[in-house]
This record gives sequence, C-alpha cells and structure tokens, in this order.
Amino acid sequence: MEGGRPVSAVAVSVFAFLFLLVTILGFSAARWRRAKSMDNLDEWGLGGRGFGTFVAWFLIGGDLYTAYTFIAVPATLFAGSAVGFFAVPYTILVYPIIFAFLPKLWSVSHKHGFVTPADFVTGRYGSKSLGLVVALTGLLATMPYIALQLVGMEVVLEVMGLQSDSSNWFIRDLPLFIAFAVLAAYTYSSGLRAPALIAFVKDSLIYIVIIVAIIYIPSQLGGWGNIFDAVQNGFDTFNSENADAIAAGDAAPKALFPAAAAGQWAYASLALGSALALFMYPHSITGVLSTRSRTVIRRNAALLPAYSFLLGLLALLGFVALAAGVMVGDPPNPQLAIPQLFEDQFPAWFAGVAYAAVIIGALVPAAIMSIAAANLWTRNIYKAYLKPDATPQDEARQAKIVSLIVKFGALLFVLALSKSYAINLQLLGGVWILQTLPAIVVGLYTRWFHRWAVLAGWAVGMAYGTIVAYGVSSPTQEHFGGPLAPFPGTETPIYIALTAFLLNLIVVVVLTPILRALNVPDGEDATSPEDYSVDAGDEGVVEELSSTTEVR
Repeated sequence: MEGGRPVSAVAVSVFAFLFLLVTILGFSAARWRRAKSMDNLDEWGLGGRGFGTFVAWFLIGGDLYTAYTFIAVPATLFAGSAVGFFAVPYTILVYPIIFAFLPKLWSVSHKHGFVTPADFVTGRYGSKSLGLVVALTGLLATMPYIALQLVGMEVVLEVMGLQSDSSNWFIRDLPLFIAFAVLAAYTYSSGLRAPALIAFVKDSLIYIVIIVAIIYIPSQLGGWGNIFDAVQNGFDTFNSENADAIAAGDAAPKALFPAAAAGQWAYASLALGSALALFMYPHSITGVLSTRSRTVIRRNAALLPAYSFLLGLLALLGFVALAAGVMVGDPPNPQLAIPQLFEDQFPAWFAGVAYAAVIIGALVPAAIMSIAAANLWTRNIYKAYLKPDATPQDEARQAKIVSLIVKFGALLFVLALSKSYAINLQLLGGVWILQTLPAIVVGLYTRWFHRWAVLAGWAVGMAYGTIVAYGVSSPTQEHFGGPLAPFPGTETPIYIALTAFLLNLIVVVVLTPILRALNVPDGEDATSPEDYSVDAGDEGVVEELSSTTEVR
C-alpha cells in the first residue's frame, strides 16, 4: 500500500485464493451434516453434538492452537526469554488432566442438555448466582483472547504490505475489517460447523508451513548447530554489554534455557497454571461438548499431543529468526519476527501460503470463542435472568446476534488500545478463568464444597489476581506488564494465576465446614452420581441431533 511496505502480487494472490477457499467452506458448512433446523443452541452452538474423533481432533486443535500462539511463542524466544518454552510442557501436561475430567463433564452435560460450563455449575450447586459468575468470568477471559487473534492478523497484514500508514484508522485497518466481516457472516449462518470445517484447511496449512520452515530455512543458514551458536553468541554479547543494567534489574538477561532458580520457578508455574486453565476456557469446553461420545474425548486426549510437537518446532523458529538477522522495526516489535522470517526466506508463492495459514489460524479460534461467549450470554444471562421463558429459537437468535457483537467488540478493543496493553491484558485471561476450576472440575467429583464457599473463593481469587497483575509494570507500560509476581513472602516470581488459585482453594476449603456448621442453606444438586458416567446410547442421553451420516 502507498506509504507502507511493498506488496508482493504473488504472495497476496496466493493468500487471497486460500482466504476465498475458507470463506466458501464457511458458508457451505451450514449444509454439512445438515440439520432439520439450526434454530437451537445444540445445533448452532454445538454442531449437533455429533462430531467424531477425526473432526474433533481438527476442531479442538484449531481451537487451542491459535494465530497468536504461532506469533507469540517464537516471538518470546526471539526476544531472548527462554521462559517462552513453557508453552511446550504445558500443552503436554494438559492432556492427561483432561483425559480424567472432561469425559465426566461430557456425560453430565449430555444427560441434562447443558451447553456451557456455567449450565453445569448452576445445576450442580443449585445456584444461578454461581452460574452467573462463572459465565461472566468466561466472557471476561474470552474477550481479550479474541482480540489477540486480531493482533496476530495485524502483524501478518503489516508484513504483507496490506496495511497502509494512513492516519485514518478505518483505511489503515480496512483489510482487518473485511476479514472479520466475512468471519462474522459465515459464523452467523453456520455456527460451530463453520470453524469445524475450516479447521481442516487451517491445520493442514499450519503443519505444511511449519515442517517446511523447520527443514528448509535452517538448511539455508548452515544447519541447526550454526543457528544455536549464532543465538548463543548474540545472547552472550547482549548480557556482557548490559551487565550493569541486568545487575540493577533494569534489563533481563537473555538465555537459551532458563538458568537461574527464579527463571525455573517462573517456567514451571507458567506451565502448570496454564495447563490447569486451558480447558476452563468456554471455547475449549464448547469443542469438547460438540463431540459424539466419551470415547471421542479420550481418543483426542491421546492424539492432541501431536500439536505439542508442532509447537516445539514452532518455538524454535524464534531462534531461527535471530540467526537469520530478521529486522523487526525500530523500536523492535518481536511479534513481526516469524511473518518477517517467512517474507525473507520463502519464495513469494510459499510466503503467501504461510500468511494464509496464520490468518486462517486466527479465524478458526476467533469463531469458536465468539460462539462460546454467545452461548454463555444466551444460556446463563439472557435465559437465566432476562427471559426465562425463551424458546430454543429465541436462544439461537440471541446467540447469533451476540456472536456478532463479541467479534466486533474485540475488534474495537484492539483498535482502541495499544497493542502492548492488549497483549498483556490477555495474560489476565488465565488469572481469571483458573478461578472457575473449583466450581467446575472439583464439582465433577464431589459436592462437598458449599456453594457460598465456592463463590467466596472465586471472589478472593479474582480480586487478588487482578490487583496483583495491575501492579506489575514493564518497560513498556505501568500496569498489567506481565504474568509473573513474587510469591507472597518471597522474591520468587510465580505465575499470578496459580497463586490466586491456591488462595481461592484455601478459602473454599476453610469456609465450607464453617458454613455447614452454621447450617447455612446449600443449593439442591440437580444431578445424580450415575449422570457422570453415562455414554452415547444410554437412556436419557442427548443423542446426535444433526445427521444420519456418522463422521469419525
């Protein structure tokens, strides 16, 4: 564009073709596994509750491994922070965890027709108030997550030259508006089927691009040994030249791996806290509840670690970009590292494929997140408080409208705030969403927790986590400057979400026996023990609603 970066006609043409392809797939998805009607949340919001192992693998993988993941993880390593590798072990830790609890959530949700995690909490604890705070927490944590898909898209559009340097924000971000308008249109018409179908293209492109990048680019740079030597030498030079600033705490040392004990605690707590939080997000649970049976969930828990292998390869591209001498602007913007690496190292036609992979990698999770947020609003706020007599058609209509509002709200969120602020604010997502774990996960195993104790623990965890995160500063901003803060009484940096969660759990465990001793009324449990082990085909379980053709 005029005044901006040069535009490669070949790269843009390839990108446009692939974007057009997924747009056609998005609108066609309404006829894929056609339902009699899309006018209910089971169909529009959960894809008919009938996805098999193959579809679910792409859908859940496309849901969890977002465009910002593909930008941020290697960017962190490019910036010299080896703690960024935490993303690899956390995605390994999470799957044994979900293997244990998600089949139980699937069973009780299909038995009672629950659409959201807040539906389950409401039924389990007999408390609309507790369900409401779980829903609001999910909405709060999801919004910046959607916004960050846009940040990832903006970075790619900038490298492609499709963003001008116009002072008019509408002209500057017009390509972004167009992409999200298209996303909003086919999500509105096709619901969860759209990202499920597009996920096939998205994941295939991502695998192709990363595997080619991890083989082809190092071969042009003298091999992996030369890459690691170049990175280590660069880090040693930086640490030597900035020794005084590092000693004073004004700069962080750069390293290939976390060396100091403080860095290791930060690494471990980020991995554990993120693993516990990942499947508390509404969009993660939406993908799981769309599956056909408990067996599908277990199979996917065993198969999804393949994405962790991909993520490990992707993280290493941050070091490849360093060794390749990628320029990321002045002041430096590490988020540009991977798109610029593709621009510098790939032929124009394959760079277009890589750009499309990242952009489509943003559209799939953004669609699922907006659907999950719409389901929360519709079931746990609109139906629970505003229109208790809402019909399934009313619910579907409301969810479609809210999904549009959520998308464009996230778009305005990114455009109105600085990118640095938006990125760091997303780190609060893990702080917030982890506070729903006692209500959801512990609630799947025991009803011992008193509902008011769970609510109090949630409030304490939310308040502590938000206040502490607000007080974290960084060189670029005064508040919400990062996910780490010293563990109380120590100087050891720990992921704020994990500390807040421990405080939350202590409050719940201490208050529960006190409230029971005081005979404070507890809610009525709408579930029964056998509800947590039923499977597809058992009496009373919601069957696949959409299609006569089984998809495995």
